[in-house]
Amino acid sequence: MLRTSFAVSLTLFALGAMPSGAAPPVAGDRLDQEIDRLAAQVEPDVIACRRQIHEHPELSNREVETGKLVAERLGKLGIAVKTGVAHTGVVGVLKGGRPGPVVALRADMDALPVTEEVDVPFASKVRTTYDGKEVGVMHACGHDAHTAVLLGVAEVLSRLKADLPGTVEFLFQPAEEGAPAGEEGGARLMLKEGVFRDLKPEAIFGLHVTPIFDVGQIGWRTGGMLAGADGLRIVVHGRQTHAAYPWKGLDPIVVASQIVLGLQTIASRQIDITEAPALITIGKIEGGVRENIIPDDVVMLGTIRYLGQGMEKDIQDRIRRTATSIAESAGAKADVTIEERVALTFNDPALTAKMLPSLRRTAGEANVREAQPSLGGEDFSYYQKEIPGLFIWLGIKTPGADPALFATNHSPRFRVDESGLKLGVRALSRLTVDYMQSPAKSQGAKTAP
Repeated sequence: MLRTSFAVSLTLFALGAMPSGAAPPVAGDRLDQEIDRLAAQVEPDVIACRRQIHEHPELSNREVETGKLVAERLGKLGIAVKTGVAHTGVVGVLKGGRPGPVVALRADMDALPVTEEVDVPFASKVRTTYDGKEVGVMHACGHDAHTAVLLGVAEVLSRLKADLPGTVEFLFQPAEEGAPAGEEGGARLMLKEGVFRDLKPEAIFGLHVTPIFDVGQIGWRTGGMLAGADGLRIVVHGRQTHAAYPWKGLDPIVVASQIVLGLQTIASRQIDITEAPALITIGKIEGGVRENIIPDDVVMLGTIRYLGQGMEKDIQDRIRRTATSIAESAGAKADVTIEERVALTFNDPALTAKMLPSLRRTAGEANVREAQPSLGGEDFSYYQKEIPGLFIWLGIKTPGADPALFATNHSPRFRVDESGLKLGVRALSRLTVDYMQSPAKSQGAKTAP
């Protein structure tokens, strides 16, 4: 649970905030200069806020105090605020001084059931019960950084309000890591509850911190950026018998083993992986109670990952056909259940091409790099199914540091070089302003699937 020290962060963050419209008018190249100046000014507050959230993390759909921090901060900036969206989410709306398009920006707020092993003064000591087990809670994926960066962007853009040709919708989203069992959450619930209903943006931008890139670097990719992911459950029904007499029953363990091998031929032999990668992984097999009893049933759990448009249904059909056919060939039966976990994060090609100059102008040509696709998932993808979106990587590894010191996201040893956060503020601010000055709607930008 977050403590009253959140108020300290709120006070720090609000220092220097100017009343709406108080900043002198700026335009053209001067907006670039103002974004850079203001980003540098709010950087200490962004870092302080990130540390406060990091020290007091909250799991998915439980981001109560984090949401309060966000709402109070946005309110102090004169931004219209709606709370309680998708349980604990916060939506802020900043209307610029001139007419123009609506642009959405998104940050996720939830932490993970991970016990922190990073030796920093603000390390999380929070403990909770998760899935019946006592665990630590940690911002092991960088959502604390995302939230702090977007609050920094809100401050920068609020000070430029008079010169903004459009409206900004700030989405502070809960449960990106997935809602608890029996609950809805995340981007899908934000959309279900109407975040795009009354105020439909033309485009949405988001970022994710990663140790794949150094501080000062930005990663981008057109099309499939992060994988779509489905949950897979296969139940193989055989017939129980003594292990000494397998011919008197029907062994579902052998059948399940054949299915595991058969599934691997889908990605390696049946689909064109030169177009986009895909994989099928079985992560759990459970069946039987002792060594000399062949059981009735075996349960298999796995994940499906894909990076190409239109791949999902084709792979699902092949999985069903493979599993059921192998089972039938042995006289057994296989029940296949597939549920979507997260959609494909698909960077709209037209929007990406349009905004690349903005990223290069922000970080420098050499520091804006085309990224390899990732088979991890991100529910930012659901916003991209509604409107064109661009999702980017923000580097947080100290240049020249031993990569072993910067563990991957979701590790208890995940760490952030906070000197990289200012670039995130600058990048999202500049993407917003540049898009507003030259919206793509009239150019017929293709909406992501």
